[in-house]
Amino acid sequence: MDRTTTIILLAFASLVLAAMATTIFIYIIVPWRRRRRAAKVAASRRVQVDNSEEEQEPDTPAPSKQTKKVKQHSLFVVFDQPSEDSDERLTHWLREKGAHSDALKKIFLIDGQQPSNPVTVANAFPPGEMPDLLRGETHEPIKGISLLVKPPLRKRRNQQMHVYVELAKEMQTVFSGKMLNAEREPATDSTFEQIIDE
Repeated sequence: MDRTTTIILLAFASLVLAAMATTIFIYIIVPWRRRRRAAKVAASRRVQVDNSEEEQEPDTPAPSKQTKKVKQHSLFVVFDQPSEDSDERLTHWLREKGAHSDALKKIFLIDGQQPSNPVTVANAFPPGEMPDLLRGETHEPIKGISLLVKPPLRKRRNQQMHVYVELAKEMQTVFSGKMLNAEREPATDSTFEQIIDE
């Protein structure tokens, strides 16, 4: 093989390798860069949307006294005359509200406006465990119940707090019992307003 043929072969081989490198670059690197650029654009759009949502939220005036963040609202209804009749009324009320039983925790859950944050109905005496009234479990008459709900993360999503307060007021009327707040003091209209406003 003479020198000219060798040079031509080497030049041809380098052209083939350059074409392969270009193909690899086009099929691998370019789409990767596009995906990265698209991800950056999507992230910046998300940040803009989040910022605009925060700007749209009305500024609430600072309360005169600092209120502590509540992890869970709790109200207690103590029945005046616990009996089989009050248990039947409670069973009927739970069915009417579409409550479903959590067999593990022995409580009832009412979906309300936000099924992801249901209102919990539990036995107040002893705290927590409640018989499955909807399946007719036998037990001593229930002396009172506690209604529990977690406050919303954002104030504008407090529809469930309205449902919670309405359930508590209705339960107090239906069972003509004493309504107590978390500190075991009588619940008042200001208690309900505070729950809704938080």
